Amino acid sequence: MWRQTLKALIKTMRPRQWVKNVFIFAALVFDRQLNPAHFTAIWHTLVGFILFCLISGLVYIINDIADVESDRQHPQKRYRPLASGELPMKVARGAAIVLALVIFPLSFLLSYRFALVGLTYFGLNLAYSKWLKQIPLLDVLTISAGFVLRVAAGVVLIQVARFSPWLYVVTTLISLYLGFGKRRAELALLANDAYNHRKVLDGYTIPLLDQFITIVSSATIIAYSLYTFSAPNLPNNHIMMLTIPFVIYGIFRYLYLIQIKHGGGAPEEMVLTDRPLQITILLWGMAVIGIFYFY
Repeated sequence: MWRQTLKALIKTMRPRQWVKNVFIFAALVFDRQLNPAHFTAIWHTLVGFILFCLISGLVYIINDIADVESDRQHPQKRYRPLASGELPMKVARGAAIVLALVIFPLSFLLSYRFALVGLTYFGLNLAYSKWLKQIPLLDVLTISAGFVLRVAAGVVLIQVARFSPWLYVVTTLISLYLGFGKRRAELALLANDAYNHRKVLDGYTIPLLDQFITIVSSATIIAYSLYTFSAPNLPNNHIMMLTIPFVIYGIFRYLYLIQIKHGGGAPEEMVLTDRPLQITILLWGMAVIGIFYFY
């Protein structure tokens, strides 16, 4: 029985969503510290990644506790452990308290600045669950802020030499792109019943979201292109620009999946299941590592 409960608890913490926390490694990779000479930086970042995954899991538990009634009316979310009754409410509440008592003291031991970023992320997500997710535009901006905080968490964990601010801009834009895509997918899935499941969807229309997606995707490509030839720690011959096609294809592929395949409701699922998108991310990553560390 306890094994089923533990399994339900872990499922509630959304391990698949933890893929978003790889943004913590951005500072390590793009500041050229992903090598044995910077073992301490690698170790701190890895521990920070684990702690941020636990913070994310804690947020999801609290979010599901707050949304249990509305989730039971949703065609997909009703199968979540709390909404379906697989995970008892008292167990979820107890786990949330224990996780909070473990995560944040460990975060302060790792780095007080990291702990402050983690607390900010946690507080922002509580505000999102309680209020901000009901306000059009602010809901997606809050999601985007969460990605930027992940990058900031990675920055404060290491001694950064030349981390380009353009990466904050690119992170903001790409997360807005994913956020608006997620809202579009939800609106398309729930159709006329969307407001009953997520009130904020009443503030959006598919044509409006398509405009937002067009604006943000264009800005993402421009911002990333500017990064590839203006960042201070890149090769002088601008070879980093060769990675731009991967970013363009990835953005186009996600748009294709949203509008043609009617996906996008869970971007992390698409990353984990769509083979062309996986190959694109892999090739982009290999190109970046090759340019930064072997060129």
